[in-house]
Amino acid sequence: MAAEAQESWIKWVALTTTILAVCAAIGSLKGGGYSTQVQLMTTQENNKWSYFQSKSIKQHVTEMERDLLGLELVKANDPALKQEVQVKIKAVEDSITRYDNEKAAIKTEAEQLSSKQGELKRHGGNFGLAVMFFQIAIMLSAIGSLLKQRSAWLCGLFIGIAGFVYFLNGFFLFF
Repeated sequence: MAAEAQESWIKWVALTTTILAVCAAIGSLKGGGYSTQVQLMTTQENNKWSYFQSKSIKQHVTEMERDLLGLELVKANDPALKQEVQVKIKAVEDSITRYDNEKAAIKTEAEQLSSKQGELKRHGGNFGLAVMFFQIAIMLSAIGSLLKQRSAWLCGLFIGIAGFVYFLNGFFLFF
């Protein structure tokens, strides 16, 4: 009976180990989900910057066209031709302005995606740390139960609490 009373803490080891394992599984799942979201947003951000670059190239080509039309205007002797070239230059300058506006909007979108990635990385990183602490706590609990050393289990509980703090921080980003 005395040995049974001394070993009743083993039931608590089993219960806490199960809770730690469930938390580790959830943390791993959530961390993987955030990692996937970061990868998708990285792809979207890269697409936005590629689109920005294509607009920059189009704008540069349009600026070159404007410069060539300016040379054409200088060479033109006929007033009707000058008028026609000036109309083309105005249209090209409108396109350049449009490209500037489009690039600014694209840049804003890309920077927003980058900012959102940072937040997602913080969530995922916390879940990663939580899983690491949970795994160490599970290992110490197992060692404690096998060697019948309550101190190893209690140390595992302490580390499990640290894991639980990071687990909660993965959801709420307290720090």
